[in-house]
Amino acid sequence: MATAGEQPGSSKLSYNVIAGQSLDRLAALSDGIFAVVMTLLVLDLHAPVRDEIHAQAELWDALADLWPSFVAYLMSFLTLGIFWIGQQTQINHFTRSDRNLTWINLGFLLTISLMPFSTALLAEFMTYRLAVVVYWLNLVLPGIALLASWRYARRAEILVPEATAEVCAATERRIVIAQALYAVAVALCLIHPYVSVAALVLLQLDSVVAPRFGLLRRF
Repeated sequence: MATAGEQPGSSKLSYNVIAGQSLDRLAALSDGIFAVVMTLLVLDLHAPVRDEIHAQAELWDALADLWPSFVAYLMSFLTLGIFWIGQQTQINHFTRSDRNLTWINLGFLLTISLMPFSTALLAEFMTYRLAVVVYWLNLVLPGIALLASWRYARRAEILVPEATAEVCAATERRIVIAQALYAVAVALCLIHPYVSVAALVLLQLDSVVAPRFGLLRRF
């Protein structure tokens, strides 16, 4: 017997079909999390303790000791900017969202929220290969989530008409090449962790500058 407001013979609507459809709310949540995480990064930069500094030379030495923290901060801020642009680019190519796409992006944001931890670990233990590997994992996981988000959107046919085959190929190529280069960079820690960190910084700077020559233009 049909209940009030339900047509005879009609099937019940599943909650999962109507959940998580707002792209605007997803974008707003993402912006908020990125803003908080970027702010938390700078909070790990601590000025030298005044009572321990008695001369300008001592201040120079204290500032020099902070270089791992500054390097890790710079690299992570660039990383967050790169991933924020990547996610916003994807969202701009979605016609709508659904429950599955929303949860994939929430998984992406989970990995982003771990960036202050991996950054602090790298700054404190930059000479340890394990710290570099943990930081690298914090680069791989968001990349995997972004690739999963894009491929799901393609399968679910929720991309805008402007998302041509060429656009899709460029988007996926960007993620795959970036992750491959990150893997090469982290492998350099077998030589020395500093070499690996330097390579990661150069890769992030390359992504920001986006030089228009050679193979780097395709990255």
